[in-house]
Amino acid sequence: VQLVESGGGLVQPGGSLRLSCAASGFSFSRFGMSWYRRPQGKERELVASISNSGGATNYANSVKGRFTISRDNSKNTVTLQMNSLKPEDTAVYYCNAYRGDSPEYWGQGTQVTISS
Repeated sequence: VQLVESGGGLVQPGGSLRLSCAASGFSFSRFGMSWYRRPQGKERELVASISNSGGATNYANSVKGRFTISRDNSKNTVTLQMNSLKPEDTAVYYCNAYRGDSPEYWGQGTQVTISS
């Protein structure tokens, strides 16, 4: 099983980034997918999730209206479009595959830094 994140980097406040996660080694379309983040020195938090079909999404209040999660089951990928970025969005972002309430697989993370 592999979840490989990409797209992180340094961007100025107000900017945008698009994170991608490429999945392999499991039945992608049977799993919900999520993005989590861990700011330095803080607990990991759920950012956004999407159901296995893509028909349902959920967002943390702090990112609603700014972030969009999507998936392509034909390519085994999930993306997180992040707009209007703020310094408090700085964190390591992790891709996760879950079933039910259980997060089962994790990526290695990608650093997102918002700074002028």
